Amino acid sequence: MHPSSVRSHPWVRSPCASTLFAIVVFTSAFVTPDGLHGQASGASNALATSERPRPSLVAMEAMEPIQLDGVLDEAVWRTGSPATGFVQAEPREGQPASERTEVWVAYDDENLYVAAYLHDSQPDALVVNDIRKDFDQESQDVFSVILDTFADRRNGYVFMTNPAGARGDVQMANEGREVNQNWDAIWSVETRRVADGWTVEMEIPFRALRFDLETVDRWGVNFSRRIRRNNEIAYWAPVPRAYDLMRLSLAGYLLGLPSAAAGRDLRVKPYVLAGTVRDTGGDGFDGQREFGVDVKYGLTRSLTLDITANPDFAQVEQDEQQVNLTQFSLFFPEKREFFLENSGLFFVGAGAQGRNRRFRQFLAGGQDLLVFFSRRIGLDSDGQAVPIKAGIRLTGKVAGLQVGGIAMRTDDVGGAPGNDFGVVRLRKNIRTSSDVGAIFLTRDAVGVSGDHNRVFGIDGNFRLPAEIEWNSYVVGSETPGVDDGQYAFRSSLNREGNFHHFTVGVLQIGEGFADDLGFLRRTGVRKWSLEWGLRPRLEGLRTKGIREMHPHIRWNYFEDLDGRKLAKNFHTGYSVFFNSGGFAELSIDSAFERIAEDFRIDSRIAPIPPGSYGWTNWRLMLSTDDSRTVSLFGSYTGGGLWSGTQKTFNGTLTIKPTYQFRASLGLQRTAARLDTPDADFTTSFWTMRANYSFDRNMFVDALVQYDAAQDLFNSNVRFKLIHHALSDLFIVWNEQRFFTGENIRPGRSFQVKVTQMVAF
Repeated sequence: MHPSSVRSHPWVRSPCASTLFAIVVFTSAFVTPDGLHGQASGASNALATSERPRPSLVAMEAMEPIQLDGVLDEAVWRTGSPATGFVQAEPREGQPASERTEVWVAYDDENLYVAAYLHDSQPDALVVNDIRKDFDQESQDVFSVILDTFADRRNGYVFMTNPAGARGDVQMANEGREVNQNWDAIWSVETRRVADGWTVEMEIPFRALRFDLETVDRWGVNFSRRIRRNNEIAYWAPVPRAYDLMRLSLAGYLLGLPSAAAGRDLRVKPYVLAGTVRDTGGDGFDGQREFGVDVKYGLTRSLTLDITANPDFAQVEQDEQQVNLTQFSLFFPEKREFFLENSGLFFVGAGAQGRNRRFRQFLAGGQDLLVFFSRRIGLDSDGQAVPIKAGIRLTGKVAGLQVGGIAMRTDDVGGAPGNDFGVVRLRKNIRTSSDVGAIFLTRDAVGVSGDHNRVFGIDGNFRLPAEIEWNSYVVGSETPGVDDGQYAFRSSLNREGNFHHFTVGVLQIGEGFADDLGFLRRTGVRKWSLEWGLRPRLEGLRTKGIREMHPHIRWNYFEDLDGRKLAKNFHTGYSVFFNSGGFAELSIDSAFERIAEDFRIDSRIAPIPPGSYGWTNWRLMLSTDDSRTVSLFGSYTGGGLWSGTQKTFNGTLTIKPTYQFRASLGLQRTAARLDTPDADFTTSFWTMRANYSFDRNMFVDALVQYDAAQDLFNSNVRFKLIHHALSDLFIVWNEQRFFTGENIRPGRSFQVKVTQMVAF
């Protein structure tokens, strides 16, 4: 790893960086797990093991109809024994929850019912900030249930609500390594505020789930409650604070369900779209008339077939513009519903787990290579839509294997041929929380011989003693005309603990590796990565409003395959998490980049010439309590940038006067001075978001972006009405306008889309 080159870097001679690094070392040396709030480290380790006894709850048969109104007056709720005894993960892990919670589960021939009585000694202090579908659960009071319907202790469905009855549902795999926030099920919930808290009734149709009670006589289950004014999280089956509800290996059991299988699930969802579009600078409007259909069918108790014909994604929100100060393309996540459902099965690598999930999307090595990146299908390199003619997806379980398959065809555009895309994924669970898998990807140009790309590989995720996880994969590619270096591999060890965490990994990508269905930044590279940090909690600081400190380091080192240094980043940070939910961080970053070709960091200045560049910058980041009516996030970065200096500010002001309305104003601004002729520039992006919820089924969203450097204005306004279960009306307005004085006609589009789901 060429440690000598790391030691010789100018970062070591930076007084600020040296001071911050000394703080990290000092804290690690003198703060131990026993210095936490009276909890011995042995108790924490005992709590974290997946072999501890699991609590159980018996589901009761509803002998009379349950009226879904949030009022717990049915006999089944009055006579059954509830799940109680919730235990805190935050703020005082292992202590009883500050408020009593009771949960019941019942069933009839068609549905599973979950009822909860959430007692609260301060009912007027309940926090509700959102009633939109799939609301943000971090900033308000929330009740959640997770169902592990195959009792495999790793995959499940999450249903959640708040005191206003908002609906949220999530599909997760491998204990949260892969999370699909956009999964939608047909289910209902009603809530009521009562004198001493609030109550919940959920109705979840059996046909919305995949399970097999003929071979599995119990489900995994857990319940969680967030009391936002205390920034408190409590679970029925205790979970360490390093993890969350998706740690299914720690969940309890749901017993007493009838010996039955999931009912037939056939959904047909056609759509009709009409609109008009004028490209920016165009002379006139072109009419749009589209129709298509999506079909979902449960082939077996655990295997689902999805078919789409002429899919349309007009309702998908635009990507948010970002300042790019690197030599690589920016990563924009997938937002299209068809690709998001069951997407976790196709993920290869180590996704963010536990509390990592909130602050970064991937662990070390993530965005340097994503083996499968669905945005490659139906979007070109500029993010413009390429028509998809048809597609099919198969996901589920067969003979003890998790299986997934995707086949799609895109249409030809501008003389460029369409493509056939294919993905096959297999995964086999091993023991409690480990798995091995294989993946195959292919792209073939339609009607063009020799224009194709193949990728194939194997991967494994293993849970080792001491809560250590080992994730590895090896993939190869086959591209016509390329003979050597068509491979890539990655291996990492990760541990998420209450007191300390670490990740170490290596990634290598061969010179000839190509992945037309993946995301990668460069080839012919080897990357070494290390991340390590502590999370001490001191009772003396708690009384001053500080819940947790987080000194940490992150080191990434890139070299070519002959061992020559290509790039390096060494991040040293000290984070402080407040009792309120806000946080602050001070960090120092030392960077090095060697580039072989010039590139433009900004179109208005001369390109940065080939060579080696090293610089150091510092960052201060602050986020206030996001449950408040007014909240603020801001960061300031100063110091070096390539051959010069930078001053970068990124801030967002958010207001939430009611749970129906939310607005935010954000600014990304960089002022840079590089050591090349005519290389001073300032880049600013303004972003404004506004959301209004008329009720739980009708919303309007607006996203407005302004690029000051180009005098470019973009707006996206979307109205959504859920007029029936999983059936929507969308009205979408887009506009792109230049204010440069060149009289360029603005680009505009107006679209109306209606979907209607019919279930059989």
